Amino acid sequence: MPMPLIDATALAQRLADGSPTVLLDCSFELTDPTAGEQQYAGQGHLPGARYAHVDRDLAGPRTDATGRFRGRHPLPSPEAWAATLGRLGIVPGSTVVAYDRHGSMYAARAWWLLRWVGHAEVAVLDGGLQAWAAADGALEMSTPDWQAAAPYPLAAEPAMGTVEADAVAAGIGRLCLIDARAGERFRGETEPLDAVAGHIPGALSQPFKDNLDAEGRFLPAMALRQAWAPLLAGAGGPVVHHCGSGVTACHNLLAVAAAGLGEGLLYPGSWSEWCADPARPVATGG
Repeated sequence: MPMPLIDATALAQRLADGSPTVLLDCSFELTDPTAGEQQYAGQGHLPGARYAHVDRDLAGPRTDATGRFRGRHPLPSPEAWAATLGRLGIVPGSTVVAYDRHGSMYAARAWWLLRWVGHAEVAVLDGGLQAWAAADGALEMSTPDWQAAAPYPLAAEPAMGTVEADAVAAGIGRLCLIDARAGERFRGETEPLDAVAGHIPGALSQPFKDNLDAEGRFLPAMALRQAWAPLLAGAGGPVVHHCGSGVTACHNLLAVAAAGLGEGLLYPGSWSEWCADPARPVATGG
């Protein structure tokens, strides 16, 4: 799977052929962290899918050893993520397909984290569980059994780049900062999750939902290129993707990859970390 997306038909054929595939159900609700797991258990999931919880599996502790707040969904440590991958039975060479019920916003985080540790054979199911069901794909209710593995072997350096808050602050005016949140949150008109409304000064708004069509599938690669190329062409420095907590920023990173426009950097702490420090500047409006 050289591209970061796979459609339901191709996935069904792959499973029918018996090609070994680890399916990850990443369904989640920011306002109810129990909802995704309940949907997985009570409403069904793709056959054999293993559940990955955003808070427990796809993120690390919100505070560091000194008590500093790192954002609502900071990255897990590489070692913790390697252990999670082993528990999920994912080893080098495994083909992984992640999906959710929410426009791939959480599946994209799993995709990015796998790429972060150098795992190339990973894709997101385009359109998620809804696309699978629309293609008459079967669902199952039972929790599957699988063989756990040793922690995933880590390379010396991460394969995907990140930046921290201090580097973002120092790079304002030089970095190309792209915010994946909804426009009204970016402009500071509303803020349902964090204590302060607004955005990082100099950031550009590119809501992740604009990557999708009306059915929740990613736009074709050409349409994604048309949407993203002008934005990236104007970048005067490194491109840094962020959002509220480093989750939907991965959706934009996936869209850019699907468009064939390379890779950017992730600011994992994103707005939730940024706005927690009153010394950091805040901008509002468009």
